Amino acid sequence: MQFSPPLASATLVRRYKRFLTDVTLDNGERLTIHCANTGAMTGCATPGDTVWYSTSNNPKRKYPHSWELNHTQQGDWICVNTTRANTLAVEAVQADRIPELAGYAQLQTEVRYGSENSRIDLLLRDDDKSDCYIEVKSVTLLEGDGWGAFPDAVSTRGQKHLRELIAMVEQGHRAVLLFVVLHSGIEKVTGAPHIDPDYNQLLNYALASGVEVICYQAQVSASELNLVNSVPFVAHTTKV
Repeated sequence: MQFSPPLASATLVRRYKRFLTDVTLDNGERLTIHCANTGAMTGCATPGDTVWYSTSNNPKRKYPHSWELNHTQQGDWICVNTTRANTLAVEAVQADRIPELAGYAQLQTEVRYGSENSRIDLLLRDDDKSDCYIEVKSVTLLEGDGWGAFPDAVSTRGQKHLRELIAMVEQGHRAVLLFVVLHSGIEKVTGAPHIDPDYNQLLNYALASGVEVICYQAQVSASELNLVNSVPFVAHTTKV
């Protein structure tokens, strides 16, 4: 996906109240922009980093600017707008850039399903295959040596999604947890039992139950985002 119109840049001052971020423009003006990321954003919001933001033409928005990317002082590129992960997943599936998810005739998004009033991110259907339920999660937490961990904060919502995926497998469907890596420094993905032990335990149970985990790395730049290659997932119980 390309950013159109082009993104503008600023210097990060602070993120606060979860959804708000103050930045400084080149002319010294301070601007408050919206942050769509509800996670902890550990390592993704250091004052002095370069922020890239988009601007909405919706006159009803209180904060018309949205934080899209972060270019860290260490040189890493991070997409902090987690809603972009779903867009990238849809584009990649439609273009057959994820071989594990190719060959389905129909793709739907945000379909209600399950017993916990959930919406599945992507639902793939084909007359010759079982329905494929795909939950998309973005990974931005870099923990050193190329390891990306998920989640970066306790996620009861994420736990619910895992339970729903497990139930889909039990009903005879295919269920996939698709990790979209949005941090240029991440080379492999694992769980985060030190952050959310319940999620990690449920993730391991989901794997044992037949839920598939697929990880793809996004190429992040100020002009565009693209899913480019698969990266390994290693369950935390076997991480070395």
